[in-house]
Amino acid sequence: MQKHFSYPLIVEDISSGEQHYHLTATPDNLQEIEEILQVPAVESFEADVYTKLNKKEHLLKVWGNLKATLRLQSVISLEYFLKTYTPEFEVLFDTKATYNTQKEEEVDFDEDIPDIVIDGKIDLAEIALEQLALVLEDYPRQEGEVFEWKSEFSQEEERKENPFKILEKLKK
Repeated sequence: MQKHFSYPLIVEDISSGEQHYHLTATPDNLQEIEEILQVPAVESFEADVYTKLNKKEHLLKVWGNLKATLRLQSVISLEYFLKTYTPEFEVLFDTKATYNTQKEEEVDFDEDIPDIVIDGKIDLAEIALEQLALVLEDYPRQEGEVFEWKSEFSQEEERKENPFKILEKLKK
């Protein structure tokens, strides 16, 4: 599938000053995002993304916020509902690093390791979508819904009876 919702930037062309980009998804883009995130529907998606390149340290800082409204299905009631996400994010890229150079470096797991720029480009839309995917719940539910599990067997009966007698009940 060809990516339509994309905002690629060539790192060499980014100025060292702070830059602002506003991304808004079209209806076709929303359908593509829906397929990427595997959700029932994406109602809206927009992001404000900022970049700042530090050429001396070879670091590219990308930060911003996004607002996305998704139609999700509750895992408890199976009803569809709308939920709006507004995460803020910050990603750091090392413009000179490669996978091989990162393997050779000693890694301090307490610090964030900057991401790698691949083929001299970054994609702001891809970064924003990744940030949205990171805040999505694995098991969405509406506000206030709580899963309550009830056993069909009483705990008192289970203690008194032989466990194999419970299997006899299942046959009937």
